[in-house]
Amino acid sequence: MMCTHYGPATSMLALAGLIASVFKAHLSWHASVSAVNVSVSSTPPGTSQNLLSTLLSFSIEQDRWPDWTGIDRRNQFTFNALDNYAQLTGTPSKIRVGADSEDHTTWSPTVTINSDSFPPPNSVTPYPEATQIVVGDGYYQLSKFLLPGTHMTWGVNLGLDNVTNAVNMAKSIVKAFGASAVKAAGVTLDMIEIGNEADLYKNNGLRPSNWTVQQYVVDWESLAGPVSEAAGLRRGGVTFQGAAFAGTGFTPRQIFDLGILDGTPGKLITTISQHRYSGAFCSGGDFALSSFMSKASVRSNLTLWLPDIAASKQHGLRYILGETGSIACHGAPGVSNTAGAALWVIDYALQAATLGIEETFFHEGIGYKYNFFQPISLNRSVVDGSPLDPPQPPHVMPSYYAGIVINTLIGQTGSAKIVELVVPDDNVSGYAVYEKNVLKRAVFVNFHAWLLSSTGTRPSVHLDLSFTSGSGVKNATAKRLVIQHADDTQNLTFGGQSYETSDARAGGKITQESVDISKGLDLLATEAVLLSF
Repeated sequence: MMCTHYGPATSMLALAGLIASVFKAHLSWHASVSAVNVSVSSTPPGTSQNLLSTLLSFSIEQDRWPDWTGIDRRNQFTFNALDNYAQLTGTPSKIRVGADSEDHTTWSPTVTINSDSFPPPNSVTPYPEATQIVVGDGYYQLSKFLLPGTHMTWGVNLGLDNVTNAVNMAKSIVKAFGASAVKAAGVTLDMIEIGNEADLYKNNGLRPSNWTVQQYVVDWESLAGPVSEAAGLRRGGVTFQGAAFAGTGFTPRQIFDLGILDGTPGKLITTISQHRYSGAFCSGGDFALSSFMSKASVRSNLTLWLPDIAASKQHGLRYILGETGSIACHGAPGVSNTAGAALWVIDYALQAATLGIEETFFHEGIGYKYNFFQPISLNRSVVDGSPLDPPQPPHVMPSYYAGIVINTLIGQTGSAKIVELVVPDDNVSGYAVYEKNVLKRAVFVNFHAWLLSSTGTRPSVHLDLSFTSGSGVKNATAKRLVIQHADDTQNLTFGGQSYETSDARAGGKITQESVDISKGLDLLATEAVLLSF
């Protein structure tokens, strides 16, 4: 179940046939339709939340960072894929580099860029993280190949519990962002994160099995103090990203109560990060895509963090999901790499925004199943590690389309607000976006799973929209995220365009529908639609 690469010519032929088949299918969808009424406020309700241009951001596994950026020249596929997103909002996605390999990295004056040691791949983990990463100054300077205007967070090793190494890493990071090439590129360092998922250290051998959150605070402060002094961290400049916990074993509320914010380094924490996945594939296992595509599950996975969100904001701190994705340990085959996961990403990121989570950093690695795109050629399958001959060129994966939908919804003003709409259907979610107190866009996601194994007539939901708090809206234009089956790994389109091209740029003519609001619109099972008013 791989994402097959298409050249531009092949893509256009496939796309033409796809659009024709979709148009024919739309003519017969009315046979299996349920109707729901959705009330939309014409002005933003008091419950609306700010919708940041950088809601959709990315966390990159630190070991193979040079593959994402390029070394002698920029990785054009990465640049294009991120640029597509930036063009929609006017702002590049933020980038955090770190994760598991953050705590396996050491700095050396004798290494130019990096030297990694990897364990052998296997069918569960075809692209394992490095067990040891040694980096030099040139490693951090590769940040110059990102989009102009990109803001970054870099991880520093806490797991090693070595102050000298942590200071050396931090000094090298700050030095890179003072280098003329990085400054000329317009790439900015926002924060340093000390330690990744420290609540798991007692499970992975980085600390004793009885290690506590109290000991974490002591350890963090013992490194953060020297790091902040050596790197010249200050309020109004580069600061710390705090917590970065994997679960609820350690919480921001606990470390607040333990006084982490009161010490000198703790006063430099400006953002609280927590990590969230909806399952784990570390030892393999079977996951049902149909159960994963669940409106209720998305909400239960995110509302878990409401107490930490509230506590962070009470302390004047930003709150983000600094690492997130569908299923931990690089994703699960048949779920994370499918079109159904793209619908999940849309609902998950937007639901997070309605809860006051400012940004969602979706984790990416080379050959990971939940990637939005693969930036280099792959010589073995991301699904089972089997050899690929010839290698598979760089390509986008289904979740990439979710980012296109999300950023189109956000728009370019930088001042959008979002509210979740009440949709009386357990499979359908909806959100409205406002600019300058005026309704501008809405998106609806139908989670009902239409699979390759599904038979009969593909069901749909008919949406009847009514408007309150002002003049009614009579017309809209619609762009659809068209998916043939939830378990497909290719051949998606949004607004008639495909990104499954050799350079990640959109191929095909934009297609959109005129919607008479009085007549409503149909939304197929396993489909999303974006309305512009």
